[in-house]
Amino acid sequence: MSLGLKVVKGMKDILPDEIPGWYFVEEHLKSIALAYGYQEIRMPILEQTELFKRAIGEVTDIVEKEMYTFTDKGGESLTMRPEGTAQSVRLALENSLLRNQSQRLWYMGPMFRRENPQKGRYRQFYQFGIEAFGLEGPDVDVEQILMMARLWRNVGLSDKIVLKLNSLGTIQERAKYREALIEYYKKFARDIGAKDKKLMLDEDSQRRLLTNPMRILDSKNPEVIEINKDAPILLDFLGTESKHHFETIQAMLKDLGVAFEVDSRIVRGLDYYTHTVYEWVTTHLGSQGTVCAGGRYNGLVSLMGGPETPSVGFALGMERLLMLLQDNQLIPAKSVIDIYIVGVGEKGERKAMSFAEEIRQQFPTLHVLNNCGGGSFKSQFKRADKSGAKFAFILGDDEVANNQVTIKSLREEIPQQTKSQEEALAFLKDCFI
Repeated sequence: MSLGLKVVKGMKDILPDEIPGWYFVEEHLKSIALAYGYQEIRMPILEQTELFKRAIGEVTDIVEKEMYTFTDKGGESLTMRPEGTAQSVRLALENSLLRNQSQRLWYMGPMFRRENPQKGRYRQFYQFGIEAFGLEGPDVDVEQILMMARLWRNVGLSDKIVLKLNSLGTIQERAKYREALIEYYKKFARDIGAKDKKLMLDEDSQRRLLTNPMRILDSKNPEVIEINKDAPILLDFLGTESKHHFETIQAMLKDLGVAFEVDSRIVRGLDYYTHTVYEWVTTHLGSQGTVCAGGRYNGLVSLMGGPETPSVGFALGMERLLMLLQDNQLIPAKSVIDIYIVGVGEKGERKAMSFAEEIRQQFPTLHVLNNCGGGSFKSQFKRADKSGAKFAFILGDDEVANNQVTIKSLREEIPQQTKSQEEALAFLKDCFI
């Protein structure tokens, strides 16, 4: 490679033969969002750094370690977006979308976090997100879970993914739980008189103890996982209303035939999260098992300077979904090219160009690749076969003189045939429309 230049660590080129899989995923996600009446928004990659500090919290791994932040020439601190929820709130407030109305929104695009690259986890990754504002629920919580349940059915993954569900209750209930967690974890904290010398909190958990203790429950450290087995359970701290909200969601999901598991260890470490939290988890991607995660964040809009607004949403990692589909051979084989036009000789090449345009005019959904750059009949056929096209349309001197086209199937055992150009267009209509 020239100058030894390579793609930035943790980022990935997406090559032409991978694109059909991405199209498949994107089309299914867009279809689900539109089917439930959600409207698309498109947000910039760069935001003011303060947006994420305020929304996510400064004592979080994302803000402390993972954000791509820089000062531009005007002296402003900017950050490449690490997630979409804070952005969607900023967009909704700035553009007055929440004034006396509810909103159901969706977005899709790249996010950036400087994490340790792993299977299915990149520093530039693609995310599909759903956000609903101004709806108290619990029906909208259930609706968003139904969206993903429908997606899994549509792509054949229902038996590969499990829904795990929990409730975080209210901010006040969670504050009491936080106190109980701190008291429990002190027994395993260095320099605070740990009682069990065999089990100790690691450095990250120790740091989180007095700032964000609920994040300790997310630890992947085997020693901390062992400690967490006997930690207090948040569900035991819920009041009557929170319990009713959570029980209603469970009852609705049962009525709708959506299987789930209650998992008290699913948490969010930020104060604006309330009530429902959930994850769609698979065992088919190794340690990166969470494909989609969501929940309520009723406190975020007010934290960002807006009115008290009930809000709920989820985000899905598109690379992980794509890997899961590929590993289970669930992406249909589909060529990007439908028709390859072979033009032989000067007259054939000129006619090939105009005939390709005529096909595109009459059949705008077809993908037509016209041979360019000349080449022998044999070399053009090699290109046609390599393109993955279903048919080659051949235009040589004889075809041009007789206003005809020779049609050769490149994928099926169909006899070669020569037709008038009008008949060739009718043939396309029979095959593709």
